[in-house]
This record gives sequence, structure tokens and C-alpha cells, in this order.
Amino acid sequence: MYIHIGGDRVISDKDIIGIFDMDNTTVSKNTRKNATSLMLEKAQREGMVETVMDDIPKSFVVTENKVYITQLSVQTLIKRINSKELT
Repeated sequence: MYIHIGGDRVISDKDIIGIFDMDNTTVSKNTRKNATSLMLEKAQREGMVETVMDDIPKSFVVTENKVYITQLSVQTLIKRINSKELT
């Protein structure tokens, strides 16, 4: 199934490795240097990050080849994935 993750971007739910809250992984002093935020920094350096929104980012979706930054919350994205499984 395909999931709309914001903007005009739709990706396959099978490609999703993880969905992470932007505040919890990048803002706090305690989490600024954790594995997830370091992975996001590395993806940015390698040009693997795509921003799919014009608003304040709330989460990012990790796939094997790209990281998508979106204004949608983790909860909204999970609801979209779960609602696709019910159909």
C-alpha cells in the first residue's frame, strides 16, 4: 500500500524502516547526539534528505534510500498506515 506523507509525496509502506518524532530526536540536549539524530545528520550530508512540506517539521520517515522530513505527526502517519491495513 502507498501512504501519503505530506506535500505531493506518496511512498510504499513496505519501504518504511522507521518514523521518528523530530522534537524527541533532534531538539533535546539528551537526544541531540543519539543514534537517530546522528543518522539524520549523516543522511543530510549525503544528500539523502527530502523535505516534503512547507510548514514546521514534526517527523521524519526513514526508508532505505531516503529520509523524508514532513509536517505530519508520527501519530498521523501511523494512523494512515494502520487504516491501509484494514482495507
